[in-house]
Amino acid sequence: MATRIAQSLRLCGALMVIFLAATVAAPQKMASSAGADTTGPPGYSTTVTGGIHDFDFYFGAWTVRSRGLKARNAGSKDWRDFTSIICVTPHLNGGANVSEMYSPASGSSGLTLRTFDAQKKQWSVHYISDKTGQMDPGTFGGFDGTQGKFFGEDVDNGQPIKARIAWTVTDHDHVHWEQAFSYDNRTWETNWISDMTRADPATICDEGHPRH
Repeated sequence: MATRIAQSLRLCGALMVIFLAATVAAPQKMASSAGADTTGPPGYSTTVTGGIHDFDFYFGAWTVRSRGLKARNAGSKDWRDFTSIICVTPHLNGGANVSEMYSPASGSSGLTLRTFDAQKKQWSVHYISDKTGQMDPGTFGGFDGTQGKFFGEDVDNGQPIKARIAWTVTDHDHVHWEQAFSYDNRTWETNWISDMTRADPATICDEGHPRH
């Protein structure tokens, strides 16, 4: 009888050790999984790929109607409207292109350089403002059919952000473009919307540059 009682006690002790070990290990596993899911705001990815002909549709000239938030990351609902013209020229057999923007109302200009990494199958897009002459860190991505997605990291008013650029090619002559920033790594705020209409390069461009 004493032997059976001792065996039962040893069995109960072993089961208790297993139970405690499982209880301690479970939260650690959950914490690890949770950490893997907090890499960025919804949809954020710098591994989006595309093809070398993604921007072929964009070559030429465009008139643009845009809306920009007057104050970013402030819960603002006030937008300013403005127009601009864009001239786009291809280089390196389509593996690179340059678009130059000019806004007559403000007199401001900007240049965007896009290059295709043939190994990564990915575009990198960098903007240069005439106000600073500096190239931004860029966004990276590509197109899937008529939808283009590009993501990257930058700084806005001294605060680190995630950036998202979304393209929609509506048809041969119309393109919709949106820019959004994430300041909290969880949510997006759209701060710039542009609708582009194809134009005649001979009318608004001089050798690939917008007429002033």
